[in-house]
Amino acid sequence: MTHHENEVHDSSGNVFEDMGMADAAERLAKAELARVIRASVRDRGWTQARAAQELGIQQPDVSDLMRGRLGRFSRARLERFLNALDMEIRIQVGPRPAGKDHAGITVEVVDSF
Repeated sequence: MTHHENEVHDSSGNVFEDMGMADAAERLAKAELARVIRASVRDRGWTQARAAQELGIQQPDVSDLMRGRLGRFSRARLERFLNALDMEIRIQVGPRPAGKDHAGITVEVVDSF
């Protein structure tokens, strides 16, 4: 029997960056937007068919969205879905925070504005 040691690495806070994926900030932003969409659909108790109707897409697209398969969804498209779910989106632009190696994209979900 062999003994395996688990390696522990500090996270950057972005799993996609940690995995060395291209466009890590964009991927994380899309994942966070999709998470909010999924939660909203579930909170409303909608079927995928109802969600498709409300979002103006096909049911298989809702299935992909609910499963986190986001390759065919642009960030702008996810933002349109959020608007269809009566969610407000605000975009803020500012200088890179001190202590960050590079500028990026951050999605922050709030209860109200």
